[in-house]
Amino acid sequence: LNLRPSGPKPDALPDCATLRRNPLPSNMLDDAGRLLLQWVMFDQTPEEGGGGPGRLPSINVLGGVLMPCSTEPVTGFFRDGCCNTGPEDRGLHTVCAVMTSQFLAFSKAAGNDLSTPMPQYGFAGLKPGDRWCLCADRWREAFEAGAAPQVVLEATHAVTLQVVSLADLKKHAVTLQ
Repeated sequence: LNLRPSGPKPDALPDCATLRRNPLPSNMLDDAGRLLLQWVMFDQTPEEGGGGPGRLPSINVLGGVLMPCSTEPVTGFFRDGCCNTGPEDRGLHTVCAVMTSQFLAFSKAAGNDLSTPMPQYGFAGLKPGDRWCLCADRWREAFEAGAAPQVVLEATHAVTLQVVSLADLKKHAVTLQ
């Protein structure tokens, strides 16, 4: 469970390419302030030609622009409604999944209880039908155990393909509504 503060953006649909300026945790930097862990294909995409204010949009597993996963409940590592990621997201919360009773039971048995409310963290608990940005490894574990939830491909970040094949994701695909 990501214990970052929750809070939906004022827009009905978030912009999944929103620039984030969150400082990196000190345990991810060496004594000289250099990043210890680097990944590729995070949402840290190149700036637009020579000093533009934003970034190019994050890409989904189908090669298109990453769409929002859910703002009710608000999801994503950055709690912005999108399955974006960055160097500080060690769990790779990039799979937009539709919760099922079977998956919630599987996750709880694996030590990650997503269904119990935790009001002290602003977390109401998930129920079947809720969309949530899952860790790619957890989705793969559930897939291998026959308990994988459905996936919204348009809202699943392309970096997921480093962990799960597109063919496996497509076996559980649903359409974004």
